[in-house]
Amino acid sequence: MLFVHGGPATAVVRGPAGESVVLLSGELPDVLTDESVRELMELAAAVLDADEVPLFRSCLRTLRRDGMRAGRRIEIDGAVLTVYEG
Repeated sequence: MLFVHGGPATAVVRGPAGESVVLLSGELPDVLTDESVRELMELAAAVLDADEVPLFRSCLRTLRRDGMRAGRRIEIDGAVLTVYEG
């Protein structure tokens, strides 16, 4: 999974290798609020499969706890989430 902030649009898509890509507009926030996590989960549910949704939620929990920053890489149960800022 890739998590990209700073793009012109907000979307959840599949990359060329089939990986999930979450594209978000705006600046990379210092903290994920309850509202922003809810919005991300709603976006993600449109593309992620039933196995990916709980993994994404776990990754977001880790980002909330440890902070978001560009280049951040999280691995949970074999799933990798990388945060980029574009």
